[in-house]
Amino acid sequence: MYSGGVAVSGATIFGCEERALTVDEAAFFRDTDPFGFILFARNVENPAQLYRLTSDLRAAVGRDAPVFVDQEGGRVQRLRAPHWQEWLPPLDAIAQANAKGGLAAARRMMYLRARLISAELRAVGIDGNCAPCADLLTAQTHPFLRNRCYGDQVAQVVALSRATAQGHLDGGVLPVVKHLPGHGRANADTHLHLPTVKVAKEDLQSCDFAVFRALNNLPLAMTAHIIFAAYDDKPATCSAKMIQVIREDIGFAGVLMTDDLNMQALQGTLADKTARSLAAGCDIALHCHGVMAEMVEVAAAAGQMSVAAQARGATALAARHTPNDVDLAALQAEHDALLGLDHA
Repeated sequence: MYSGGVAVSGATIFGCEERALTVDEAAFFRDTDPFGFILFARNVENPAQLYRLTSDLRAAVGRDAPVFVDQEGGRVQRLRAPHWQEWLPPLDAIAQANAKGGLAAARRMMYLRARLISAELRAVGIDGNCAPCADLLTAQTHPFLRNRCYGDQVAQVVALSRATAQGHLDGGVLPVVKHLPGHGRANADTHLHLPTVKVAKEDLQSCDFAVFRALNNLPLAMTAHIIFAAYDDKPATCSAKMIQVIREDIGFAGVLMTDDLNMQALQGTLADKTARSLAAGCDIALHCHGVMAEMVEVAAAAGQMSVAAQARGATALAARHTPNDVDLAALQAEHDALLGLDHA
């Protein structure tokens, strides 16, 4: 049970445990004032319930805080049938569109897909999606990530990631590009293990990092819990050297959040993980489990967003807007035609 006493914080994004906000959770969020919130399948029942939950989260902090979700499509999709559309895994959808009309068709399909997903999200009060997944597909890419990727060529991944991000922005949803500076060479699942990538700097710079360099003006991004041995012996999330690569070599100037701090790739207590990540240069600690005792620990270690992080946060939130009215049925029909889907 939450009993107060945690210093005010803005350097966090938190989840909640159930499908409705508890009194204790509301009090905790009021006191700690997280930058935003993130939802998972455990929080989702139906549209009316989900809209109440997102409204209650914002009421708890007294402002229009962003509410994020992972709605990539395929395995990583928190809102599912029967109330929401089932989306193909990105790599499968891209392959189908490519077969129909090449990269131009795939780019248009991914834009439409993101615009349609955004409409579903906005209708229930969600205005941030942890996508695009701009990690470059390689022979080493672990199966947990493989069909979430957009391809194995830099130009294609950049084009499709840009289309996805723009579809979300046009739909009033903030995209969170991931996982900086690149997850594609990791041959382990970071939910369970800490991968080490042993590749020369030159190869990383010309391939994996090049994708994110071309997307460096997007408003928000998420880190990778991966060691890049050519640079440091610490995972990127907790490495000042790797955050410097993200900020200076890649040139990303937006809000940088950690990947989920509960993932087992990172060692130590949640307080340690939080402190190391923010000290390395991340703006926000992402904690997804919604467990009160854990959130209290993270909030206490995170403290307030730095002045620079607050400025980046304000710039990111300024990119969030009410979308223009569009004919969603027409967009859906065009999307489906690009995939060769027959609705006769």
